[in-house]
Amino acid sequence: MKILISDKSSPKCAEILRAAGHEVDERDGLAPEELARIIADYDGLVIRSATKVTRELLEAAKNLKIIGRAGTGVDNVDLEAAAERNIVVMNTPGGNSNAVAELALLGMLAISRDYYNAVHSLKSHRWDKKLFKGSEICSKTLGLLGYGRVSRLLGRKCLALGMAVKCFDPKILKDIIDEDGIELVSSLPALLSQSDFVSVHLSKRSNTVDFVAKAQFAEMKKGVFLINLSRGGIVNEADLLSALQEEIVAGAVLDVYGKEPVQDFALVDHPRVICTPHIGAASRESQQNVAVMVAEQIADFFASGEKRNAVVG
Repeated sequence: MKILISDKSSPKCAEILRAAGHEVDERDGLAPEELARIIADYDGLVIRSATKVTRELLEAAKNLKIIGRAGTGVDNVDLEAAAERNIVVMNTPGGNSNAVAELALLGMLAISRDYYNAVHSLKSHRWDKKLFKGSEICSKTLGLLGYGRVSRLLGRKCLALGMAVKCFDPKILKDIIDEDGIELVSSLPALLSQSDFVSVHLSKRSNTVDFVAKAQFAEMKKGVFLINLSRGGIVNEADLLSALQEEIVAGAVLDVYGKEPVQDFALVDHPRVICTPHIGAASRESQQNVAVMVAEQIADFFASGEKRNAVVG
């Protein structure tokens, strides 16, 4: 089979597919019109987040049988159009979860100690020691939105650091404590009002767009820290900016944005926002993990028809 890797990926991906007997082209950075022009030649497509698999692209993909997403989120794929054309769409859940959880923890520690501004101050050749009196995370409460892999990994790390960890998930509306000690709660307002840190770990769907907006900020404890490493659009950016200005939110950690690359820099420029350019999964380990996973899944699909981690098909 002929397979195209259209986003930069670990060399392991192509190595595994070639070893399985497939012809593989690695062409990252293709313009959408160029990708549409050549896609009919391919039976399989490997993507990360940069390639947008639109309905128009799929209409041109006459021979495409499978799309493999080296990562978890598939919001850059038109799943409905793929299903209509009987194209299998697979992702690689868990392959980059620890990388995202570690970055979230880093953000929590950094924002609570005003670490970024302290570093910037000294690098600007100032000795502003008295300006940077932060807070410890030990004995504080972390409120998780979403009970997925990243959320649970972050929860375990924070429990080990002496935090209380609560979680609200729209799909689990009951009060239980899981095997790690994470307390699942059925009331979102209760979680928001009790949390010193709120970390967002929801998939982006129609019912999670603006999931955290003005009404939710009003329910939060004054001085809360907000972390979002899930997807842009789940947190309403205009409402977050207002909550920062009103000092409801003491600081925010952002790795995802409503429009990427960022075009409106109001949040990015805010002094109490630590921001990164969607690098949550950008560790060497996680990139190799997802590359190996997606290659093995596609190889198995063509060898035996196995549809491992299929979200469509």
